[in-house]
Amino acid sequence: MQKSPLFEFNPEIEKTFDKLKRQRASLTASQSLMAGGEEAQRQTLQDYVTMGAHSQTPGIAKPPAVANNFELKPALISMVQQSQFGGLPMEDPNLHLSVFLQVCDALKINGASTDAIRLRVFLFSQRDKARAWLHSPPPGSITTWDELTKPFFKMFFPPSKTASLRNQIMSFTQREDESLYEAWKRFKY
Repeated sequence: MQKSPLFEFNPEIEKTFDKLKRQRASLTASQSLMAGGEEAQRQTLQDYVTMGAHSQTPGIAKPPAVANNFELKPALISMVQQSQFGGLPMEDPNLHLSVFLQVCDALKINGASTDAIRLRVFLFSQRDKARAWLHSPPPGSITTWDELTKPFFKMFFPPSKTASLRNQIMSFTQREDESLYEAWKRFKY
């Protein structure tokens, strides 16, 4: 029995390699187009680490506004940005949302729901840690105002903070050297 060589000698191996590489790339692209209608490419680890334009959107899905003339005026954005929330421990998320809702509720646009207005403007009211938190949910996962406020309070007003404030209230006492008025003032603020 005579042994045959495994591969034939190819004097232009580099050209053959390039040709096979191009064929494989075109075959892979056509298969992915047929499979899903979109080109589903494999991502490298660097693709996951590198921020692209598509990953810059927060988790808020903006509800559709039926109004043809729906536009956020620069004055509204400026008013909201004057009282931004950063997520620091000494900042009050309740006060921030109260002020935010006062500003947003002053604006009415026919054909735009209150959720549509609030969700579009909310990003402008955040900075630092709070703005970074807005980018953490999966894109399009927040579709209503309630879906935004519940995790917002869970993140920036956790139960431990509530317990700490309750302890401060329960253990409050008037100092020996202060009047009742001064103690009441200290208790309120």
